[in-house]
Amino acid sequence: MNLKINGSPSETTATTVLALLEELGLASKPVVIEHNQTALLKSEHSTTALTEGDELEVVTLAAGG
Repeated sequence: MNLKINGSPSETTATTVLALLEELGLASKPVVIEHNQTALLKSEHSTTALTEGDELEVVTLAAGG
């Protein structure tokens, strides 16, 4: 399936947002996900299905100083 992640074309076999995060190695990290211009709660990651052409913004959070 072809998606657009952070503005770049990407191909995946993931069928949910959580599966995509696992594929990207981000499932255990604090992230904010926007799926087709809608922000998702963490509890929605496992139930939000991905379809061809979806657009996602994935923002990782990092502490610093």
